[in-house]
Amino acid sequence: MTDFGTIVTAMITPFKTDGSIDYQLAAKLADYLVNNGTDTLVVCGTTGESPTLSWDEEYQLFVEVLQTVSGKAKVIAGCGSNNTKEAIAATQKAAKIGVHGSLQVVPYYNKPPQSGLYQHFQAIAASIPDLPMMLYNVPGRTGQNLSPETVVRLAEIDNIVAIKEASGSLDQVSEIRRLTPKEFRIYAGDDSLTLPMLAIGAHGIVSVASHLVGNQLQEMIKAFQVGKIHIAAEIHLQLFPLFKALFLTTNPIPVKEALKLQGWEVGSTRLPLCAADEDVLKKLESVMQKLNLI
Repeated sequence: MTDFGTIVTAMITPFKTDGSIDYQLAAKLADYLVNNGTDTLVVCGTTGESPTLSWDEEYQLFVEVLQTVSGKAKVIAGCGSNNTKEAIAATQKAAKIGVHGSLQVVPYYNKPPQSGLYQHFQAIAASIPDLPMMLYNVPGRTGQNLSPETVVRLAEIDNIVAIKEASGSLDQVSEIRRLTPKEFRIYAGDDSLTLPMLAIGAHGIVSVASHLVGNQLQEMIKAFQVGKIHIAAEIHLQLFPLFKALFLTTNPIPVKEALKLQGWEVGSTRLPLCAADEDVLKKLESVMQKLNLI
């Protein structure tokens, strides 16, 4: 059974002042994350600004991060596309360098029906049957929801082993958990829903906040796992303002600003994402100060 652990960090992509990727800093950040609570890194997901990265840039990031964390953590390559052939090509190329899995987002903009979604993910899985796949359902960004019924069908495919569920619906998560084998791993797609989703059978979180509080998230999940629910709840409530602050505007704008407040020169986001306004910065700084993160 594939095990990506409980804390999967959706890693940001650092940029230099000229807008190019800072691969050296990406490697340094990856090493820091795996030493501070992260079990697995997702490289080139939404938080990594995949929509504005070229395929060549993404591949080079896979290479750099994989080399850096080899033997210490796993790497999931964000290879999703709304073009099935492109997703297959990117996934096959990433598999050749030894990534541990792929993240496949629901195709965006073209809004395929459920039968099309099934065929899309089935085709990718069949193209590289030895590479574990994590589905990624985020209807707020893709315009289409991956239904529990379709997830259940996809979970029958051997190398489709997990889902990042970011619909925000606990009912949907409950239905997926009720109808899929226990070996099929459900990951929260929103930090603020980690603890509620654990209570209905999720395994962990694909996290943004773990850039800042990875060890605390590990502590929360471990407390939950051993039945110390009150401790898990205390940690959740303590971190809740941070979870919300990191989404005051479009991700990954706030988390990049937060990292810069900690001294990481990760650069800005690429257009069409833009810098955070003063109100967001003030609120984020206040929350981080209260949590002794700066």
